[in-house]
Amino acid sequence: MQLKPLFIAMSLALAPAAHAANLSDVFRDAQSYDAQYAAARAAYEAGQEISVQGKAGLLPNVSLSGNVQQNWIDSTGAGGVSNDADFTSDNLGVTASQPLFRKQNWVQYQQSKEQVKIVGVQFKAAEQDLILRVAQAYFDVLQSQDNLAFINAQKAAISEQLASAKRNFEVGTATIIDTHEAQARYDLMVAQEIAERNNLNIRLRALEKITGKPAGSLDKLVDAPKLADEPGSIDEWATRAADANLQAEIARISKVIADQQVEFNRAGHYPTVDAVASYTYYNNQNYGGVALIDSNAANIGLQLNVPLYQGGLVSSQVRQAVANQEKARQEVEAAAREASQQARQAWLNVNSGVAQVKALEQALTSVKAQLDSTKLGQEVGVRTFLDVLNAEQQVLAARRDLASARYNYLLASLALKAAVGSLSPADLESIDKLLTGERSSPVAAAAMEAKVVAKPAGLALKKATLPKPAEAEKVSSR
Repeated sequence: MQLKPLFIAMSLALAPAAHAANLSDVFRDAQSYDAQYAAARAAYEAGQEISVQGKAGLLPNVSLSGNVQQNWIDSTGAGGVSNDADFTSDNLGVTASQPLFRKQNWVQYQQSKEQVKIVGVQFKAAEQDLILRVAQAYFDVLQSQDNLAFINAQKAAISEQLASAKRNFEVGTATIIDTHEAQARYDLMVAQEIAERNNLNIRLRALEKITGKPAGSLDKLVDAPKLADEPGSIDEWATRAADANLQAEIARISKVIADQQVEFNRAGHYPTVDAVASYTYYNNQNYGGVALIDSNAANIGLQLNVPLYQGGLVSSQVRQAVANQEKARQEVEAAAREASQQARQAWLNVNSGVAQVKALEQALTSVKAQLDSTKLGQEVGVRTFLDVLNAEQQVLAARRDLASARYNYLLASLALKAAVGSLSPADLESIDKLLTGERSSPVAAAAMEAKVVAKPAGLALKKATLPKPAEAEKVSSR
């Protein structure tokens, strides 16, 4: 009988609501709104230009130049003849050069292709990070909704017990101590409800920050989802992570670029060879004040530049690049170790999570049986209503802990796939299959819950109706 308000409160708190969203829906909203992901996408688009810029060093360079100038010449030639001149001259020219041998330009082009690879991996890592952030925020909201539903159910149960204790006290079958204890439990539930409602609002705002829209109603996890251990040993997953983790991949590409940087700096000692050509048109050119003429000049040839001494700059740059090369090698090792550790931790969380879920499922079955026994004991007089109340709270706590364990398992499974670099939106679609269309709207649930508990809450003990201490002692002595 005492569980009736409990089931009513929980069923209403989890009632269906329109315009609900599953995990994939929330992720798609986040893809189009989240600023952190948008910044990563912009960085990816900008990074695609790096290879174009690197290739430019291997292609011809053509420039157009010209000038116009006013000239004043005041001169005297042989025999005192004046050669003064006042004229405007101009020229227009085209110059072209084609690198034939520039080792540094070639190495720079190879580096640019590796840098494009890095921005691609970074964008994929940003997508995985968004998946994890969305899943965490989504399940945080569901967890708070569960907690709030459990608290409301506890309030309903305690309210009924409080009313029962009050009636029993009035007829003399219970002491005022029982009533005070029930009142204290109810007041504690009110305080917990306030705290959990605030926590739910904070988590809703966190989800809204990612998606750009109010969370609305969300699909909840089915009552008994099928959860399984991840295949493969922990060492196999650690090895996969060391090889395929995205951060480790970025470190490996950076090591390639560091190797190329050593080659780039050493190329500073190498000669360069360019093919050059130019054509220039001269108009109104005065030569020694004798005449104004127009002329055309064209040339083509090879240009060789051999560096001999640059103050030790190149040698210093080579030594610096070698040191950075070792730094990059150590960073690769550190990234691989970190990825392996992440995979091991996630693997343990997944597999221990399955075991914990199974244990909590069994615990829920046990506390339900305990509740039935306690209710029976109350009927025959060997258990008190406080014993029943404690048993009811154990059932609710077991439900809450079981739901939390299931959420943690799903988050750990996503983290494990992220550790090995395989996490994708398809994994969210797999989780969607474990969600049900029975959705819970935070606002609607709060409104319906208020209607359910309003009447029991009104039965809370009114201190003005309590008997005086002397009367209480008289009643308790019966």
